[in-house]
Amino acid sequence: MSKQAPVPPWRRDFPLLSVRVHGQPLAYLDNAATTQKPWQVIDALSRYYKTGNANVHRGSHALSNQATEAFEKARRQVAGWLGIAEPETLIWTRGATEAINLVAQSWGPMNLSSGDRILLMQSAHHANIVPWQLLADRTGAELEVVRLLPDGNLDLEHFRQCLTRQPKLVTLTHISNALGTCYPVAKLARESREAGATVLIDGAQALPHQDVNLEELACDFYVFSGHKVFGPTGIGALWGRRELLEAMPPWQAGGEMIERVSFSGTTFADLPFKFEAGTPNISGVIGLGTAIEYVQKSDRQAQAAHEQSLLTHALACCETVPGFSPLPAGSERTSLFSFLLDGHHPQDVAHWLDRQGIAVRAGHHCAMPLMESLGIQGTLRASFAFYNTHEEAERLARALDELVHQDRTQIETKHADTGQILDTQAVFAAKSWDQRYRALMQLAQSLPAMPTELKQERYRIPGCESNVWLVPELDADGHLACQADADARILKALVALLLNEVNGRTPAEVDRIDLEAILAPLDLKRHLSPSRGNGLLAIVRHIEAFAQSQR
Repeated sequence: MSKQAPVPPWRRDFPLLSVRVHGQPLAYLDNAATTQKPWQVIDALSRYYKTGNANVHRGSHALSNQATEAFEKARRQVAGWLGIAEPETLIWTRGATEAINLVAQSWGPMNLSSGDRILLMQSAHHANIVPWQLLADRTGAELEVVRLLPDGNLDLEHFRQCLTRQPKLVTLTHISNALGTCYPVAKLARESREAGATVLIDGAQALPHQDVNLEELACDFYVFSGHKVFGPTGIGALWGRRELLEAMPPWQAGGEMIERVSFSGTTFADLPFKFEAGTPNISGVIGLGTAIEYVQKSDRQAQAAHEQSLLTHALACCETVPGFSPLPAGSERTSLFSFLLDGHHPQDVAHWLDRQGIAVRAGHHCAMPLMESLGIQGTLRASFAFYNTHEEAERLARALDELVHQDRTQIETKHADTGQILDTQAVFAAKSWDQRYRALMQLAQSLPAMPTELKQERYRIPGCESNVWLVPELDADGHLACQADADARILKALVALLLNEVNGRTPAEVDRIDLEAILAPLDLKRHLSPSRGNGLLAIVRHIEAFAQSQR
């Protein structure tokens, strides 16, 4: 099928997609985390720094005037794309997260008080949960959460029940970053406002896939991040209704946001500058304007159709893989799916895919309350953009199938809890990382599980990407007899290697061992993600701290 599906014409505009990772062509399927940038955006950033670098607005020279015009042109460009009649109501921020925090810290305290309700969605990103929790702590407001149905759709009946309790603020997610579900935000916003609520919509995942007219959306605030819509990192925006923005106090103070300052008082600048203190991300704004210009010149309908074709094809291919289980994503969805692979921890699968040059996301996707409601720790997520290909979707399925059917040959082991030593020869003798990875996976599979009653919160090591439990103990002779387990197999194997070195030794002997040096021959720093490496380091530190405390 991939031979019949042409490479999308837009792909040639994105230079990073031609690189190789671990010797393999890159299949970038992590677009929900950040999208790649077209050469037009890259060139705009380079051109600004090469030929137009100057501060904006208050300069009195030609270069500053040139930078100011490019900066404000980008504001008009983005505003026009979003259907905003008044560009000054578009406020630059570092991204959707900062935009939500701006509303929470400026609009929130002057509009919410004890007993007022804030309505959230169960599938919300942490950035659309935590600022409201902090605001509720400050004001005495109460949070209420709208449930999802088992099929992934929003429970509209529950939503309307919540509206009868007259929330002051309703925060909506346009598209779920964890599930890919597209919610009917226009209808939800209209009903919320009819119930007397102010409405904020997180549009970070929507704008890469669809055009939005904010004047027709019936919300009061809309936020998004530039890096998810083919622009630079560190730039995003808040749109708000003029009457709300004008009534809100500044949330940061400094240059640019003032009209006049004296020691007796300060008057603030008009919109949008009241909320843009300090030197802004000038290059980011210019780059974002260029990204939106690129989007506007594209055939968005054709791109959206291609993305839906990718989603359908990827799911069809992956559903042939034994143990593949996609999460429900509602009746309308974007080109993203989260899934589990039976018997495999998401982090282990993501690492395996990375070795094949396939970039996906694994974890809770900054949606821990959603994962908790589903009874899982996290998922794998494959997210597509219009520059991805059907062949990349097939590569994903083939790699998953290979993982499921790979050789299950066991490493002969003798477990530390019997006082014997693990045979780790296969791990350290591996000539390549792929061989070592397989050996670690097989080693983990052969290890016994820690008793369930020991998997307590007090034994869980913070800072690890997956759950790791370490029970530090001494035996009757004063030697270390620690137990450990992890829900990710690669960490389970690595912890076993560490315990193999320390169990049976006295605390003083362990204190003299360089545990990091023992693992150094495995070349983990080059092959594990920074978060996994930091998690392993946290395990090492816990073992060392226990040994020192027992001396």
